[in-house]
Amino acid sequence: MTKAKTSAEKATATAEMTFNTGAEAFKAGLEKAIAGYDSIVGYSKETAEAYAKSAAIAGKGIETINSELYSYSKGAVEDSIAAGKALLASKSIHEAFELQTGFAKTAFETYAEELTKFGELMTATAKNSIAPLQGRYQAWVELVQSARAV
Repeated sequence: MTKAKTSAEKATATAEMTFNTGAEAFKAGLEKAIAGYDSIVGYSKETAEAYAKSAAIAGKGIETINSELYSYSKGAVEDSIAAGKALLASKSIHEAFELQTGFAKTAFETYAEELTKFGELMTATAKNSIAPLQGRYQAWVELVQSARAV
């Protein structure tokens, strides 16, 4: 009977040790999964904030471009009206031709300047709105690599 009791005790001890080892492994795996989940949630939150910041920057840039476009359009219409009045008040064809030539030259120069300004504004808006998102890919790579390393 003692042999049977000793065998039973050994079996019980082995079962307890196996169970405890399994429980510890499960606990370690669960803690690792929770830590990974927390990292992904943190990454997602930071990414959402980056997108919101990017959208806000893009919105302000578009607002600035719209304001500049409105100002240019308003000025161009006013200049056209003034040139039209000057043409109607001209005393000779030669004077009208010179007025029209001067207006065309000024209008083209202004258009070229404004086109350059719009290009710069669009480039700056694109650069500034992408800036908050630039580090997100690298952050994802680092997150995945740190999860693999654990």
